[in-house]
Amino acid sequence: MATPAESKILREGSVRKRAAILAAAREKFLAEGFERVSMDAIASLAAVSKRTVYDYYGDKRALLLAVVEQAIDGLGVSVAAAIDGHLREVVNIEDALVGFATAITDSAIGSSDYTALMRLLSSESDNLPEMREKHWQDIEPEDAVAERFAALTERGALDTPNPRRAADHFVALTLSPSVYALGRPALSSSEDTRDMIIDGVRAFLRAYAPRV
Repeated sequence: MATPAESKILREGSVRKRAAILAAAREKFLAEGFERVSMDAIASLAAVSKRTVYDYYGDKRALLLAVVEQAIDGLGVSVAAAIDGHLREVVNIEDALVGFATAITDSAIGSSDYTALMRLLSSESDNLPEMREKHWQDIEPEDAVAERFAALTERGALDTPNPRRAADHFVALTLSPSVYALGRPALSSSEDTRDMIIDGVRAFLRAYAPRV
């Protein structure tokens, strides 16, 4: 029977192997496409046996879904951090929203997780029926943004009768201009990006600032 110390090593080893498998799968899927990638190639790149890949993930399509879900989780972490940094203790609502959108643009939209997510959703949608049945936008971090907008409305900082719709409008006005249709970061300077965010926040507030 394994000692507690030995069991800890085994568990940590499993975490490392899972991370290596997911990293290898994402690299291969993005470079070669789902159909062309073999489990042998993923196992080789991850430096594990093919049996280990199957034991952890079952089959290649389940592995693709795990890669997408990991990217969604990474995006959610970035959004949560930006919410905590800018939308919890709000003094000036315009400054808070500009800071929040800037943080998302810097940390999430420019991240490898976001790029991987958008490319995989675009190129491999046929192999992700779960994403068609419950589109990934249904579990987007906009839900967390909507929750904060509702709280800010209760405090009188915003007026959002439908916070989820307001969150969609906020994203469209402040973040979408920084992204091409296929989800790749736009090639704008940081100054241009900040100007677009400020203009978007001001347009948002024309619709959702409290009425006096």
